[in-house]
Amino acid sequence: MQAIAVGADEAGGPLKEHLAKYLEEHGYEIRDYGNGNDQDYPDVAAKVAEAVSAGEHERALLVCGTGLGMAITANKIPGVRAVTAHDPYSAERARKSNDAQVLAMGARVIAPEAAEKVLDHWLASEFQGGGSTEKVEKIKEVDAEFRGEDAGA
Repeated sequence: MQAIAVGADEAGGPLKEHLAKYLEEHGYEIRDYGNGNDQDYPDVAAKVAEAVSAGEHERALLVCGTGLGMAITANKIPGVRAVTAHDPYSAERARKSNDAQVLAMGARVIAPEAAEKVLDHWLASEFQGGGSTEKVEKIKEVDAEFRGEDAGA
């Protein structure tokens, strides 16, 4: 298993630290892209998403105040599908239906124990394919179209 990338801004730092330790305790290797104490969330999210896009990581966790800005920024990087989820069902569906490689959460929105549960569901879920494959391919086509690229590349 590749290492899971983690990153946070100042608001998300304590929750990211908690979740990184939780992941390590459950056998995951972590690559920490920092707490963002000297960077804003767009800087951290871009670094992490670029690493995912380049194939350095299959999955990544981003934490800021709400998780929203991190997901918005990560989705600007080609090939990245990032979601904000604060409940297990949404996290699971993000993987099974949308093949989301990046999970963003908000430290001001979710308690650490609840975040652990969301993370568990997201990590335990894999892309199902089937009817969702065509939809994910369409997402890739939109991404490529607006970048002036061939979706098959």
